[in-house]
Amino acid sequence: MDSFIEQTPFFTPDHRSLASDVASFVEQEIEPRATEERDVDERIRDYVGVLASAGALRYAVASHDTRFDVRALCLIREALAYSSALADLAFVMQGLGTYAISQAAPEHVRDFWVSRAAEGRAIGAFALTEPEAGSDVSAIRTTARLDGDAWVIDGSKRFISNAGVADFYTVFARTGTQTGGRAELSAFVVSARMPGFTVVERTEMISPHPIGEIAFTGCRVPAEDMVGAEGDGFNLAMRTLDTFRASVGAAACGMARRALDESLRYALNRRQFGRLLAEHQLIQEKLADMVTELDAARLLVYRAAYLKDTGTGRVSREASEAKLYATEAAGRIIDQAVQIHGGAGLVRGSVVERLYRDVRALRIYEGTSEIQKLIIASQLLKE
Repeated sequence: MDSFIEQTPFFTPDHRSLASDVASFVEQEIEPRATEERDVDERIRDYVGVLASAGALRYAVASHDTRFDVRALCLIREALAYSSALADLAFVMQGLGTYAISQAAPEHVRDFWVSRAAEGRAIGAFALTEPEAGSDVSAIRTTARLDGDAWVIDGSKRFISNAGVADFYTVFARTGTQTGGRAELSAFVVSARMPGFTVVERTEMISPHPIGEIAFTGCRVPAEDMVGAEGDGFNLAMRTLDTFRASVGAAACGMARRALDESLRYALNRRQFGRLLAEHQLIQEKLADMVTELDAARLLVYRAAYLKDTGTGRVSREASEAKLYATEAAGRIIDQAVQIHGGAGLVRGSVVERLYRDVRALRIYEGTSEIQKLIIASQLLKE
């Protein structure tokens, strides 16, 4: 059992039991797959199937009538990311793709997609970002207009995780313009089989990731597939990100914890100048900085998760602090891990080299570090 989970007060006995079970599951089922170089789409489907068989997806996919357990979400993301960033992605995208649906879609639409996602029978995606609208959601240009008993969607989305793999997408589109020119957004669930939906291209990233651009050309979506009421889209998008934001920090902690473990192992076995690396004071300084930053990051992450689980309303500042600090700290920790490994840390396919590529995206997606600072300051000034 991870001593951090035993020593800190954020967890119930059920959480501690879950952490132990997930650690065993990851060691047995995820770690042996972590270095596979097969087609990324096939790997995502494989991970979704494995996670579904283990019952793990029910911790990512929210239920309409049960309080969502953010601490459980974070514990699982941390454990998965310790071994495989792609397994972590497969897990969390089932949640991001269904959260708005679970909260606001008509009952029959909700039950259809949420049950399939939780059982691994359908893969989800969250389609918010556009070529000209990343952090600035008000700049969304994709439109949806009501035509009889359907909404007709036109536009494109960029940097969409699971593009081309997903069976359905939660799509945010402009259905009007508010006073002041800001977009009035609405949300829709769109099947990948709908006429007018296309995958424009797949985007190759520095780390294996199923991501790309999708487009809608006169895509007719039944009116019943609107998620929430007209104009609820912005609120649903923000609620989704607010719920999952701390878990990005948890994934960063998992990667950082793996980097620290690999560094300790290497330093205790590698000899330089007649003694172990671990006996050199400058290496000890690096290890001390790494473990201190990791502990601080985990405390921020699980404080935010605990407050979300036990409090009321949003915990925007705490979640943003967790994501900001944990992702930035993980980048520093993994960079130091590569430095400790020296040339061995640059070898393609080594654990720390893989972590070095995997961790970089976490400071960007679901709100860049710069956006997190704006959220933190904004919330602080309101208090």
